[in-house]
Amino acid sequence: MPSALTDACGRFAPSPTGALHFGSLVAALGSCLEAGSRGGRWLLRMEDVDRPRCRPGAAARLLATLEACGFEWDGAVMLQSARTARYREVFEQLKGAGAVYPCGCTRGELAGVPNATPGIDGAPVYPGTCRGGLPPGKAARAWRLRLTGDIEFDDAVQGPQRQNLPHDVGDCVLLRADGLFAYQLAVVVDDADQGVDHVVRGADLIDSTPRQIYLQRLLGLPTPAYAHLPIAVDAAGNKLSKQTRAAPVDAAHPALALFAALRFLGLQPPAELRRGDAGGTPAERRRASADLWTWARANWQLNKVPRVLTLPAQNFYPGDIS
Repeated sequence: MPSALTDACGRFAPSPTGALHFGSLVAALGSCLEAGSRGGRWLLRMEDVDRPRCRPGAAARLLATLEACGFEWDGAVMLQSARTARYREVFEQLKGAGAVYPCGCTRGELAGVPNATPGIDGAPVYPGTCRGGLPPGKAARAWRLRLTGDIEFDDAVQGPQRQNLPHDVGDCVLLRADGLFAYQLAVVVDDADQGVDHVVRGADLIDSTPRQIYLQRLLGLPTPAYAHLPIAVDAAGNKLSKQTRAAPVDAAHPALALFAALRFLGLQPPAELRRGDAGGTPAERRRASADLWTWARANWQLNKVPRVLTLPAQNFYPGDIS
């Protein structure tokens, strides 16, 4: 851990697959306020390593919406798509240590495994078909990380967590069949290279955290502190996302969105800060947003954040739900 608050570093790392929706705004706001409360830096990173999922222009639109909402970040925005050589370097390190192995299994073959064990993230646990070597007639398609043992960590919002990696997840892919490096490898390398010491993000990623901690330990990298915020869901209980057609945050009325996000995170900003955005000129709306940021920085407390919210996001920010 850093020796001084000035060494603290947090980050927001969206995937540019669509517009900034309310769930992403909540993650951005929580991570930004927590970094500020620790006197540290707040970084932005575009997790565009999965290039087929990224949409042209989405990164620029995300940044524009964050700027309109009053976010300020330190330094240049990191692009994962520009860091494949770095990921290759770390992958070769793991390969040399025997920590990864080639896998010739297709998705169809894995889906057809009888009595497959379901993993905690919904996918079947990898049965270890290629763990001892490629079966006859099989060619390497992907490379998997050998996972062993239990990982425990204390999440600042969700509390103590424990995961048995072989039973709950199984060996995960680090280099995909299409030649792209997997998120689990990229995020571990990026956090270490950027000096990120605390990660505040949505609870939909909490099941990935033990795999990331395992990789950090394997590579001799520091493990950040983790805080996983409640997930923003729609009226049907689905996580807000491009797939569930979550509408974008209205950048023309930033204080309305920020006010709603603060309430979602367990704070109670004064109602007049929200009213300052309604019906005013663009300059008045910007002032309302700035006043709300001032209040938020003075009143932010991570221990106020609820573990789970059963109310849909439209109860906080009706304009976000189509």
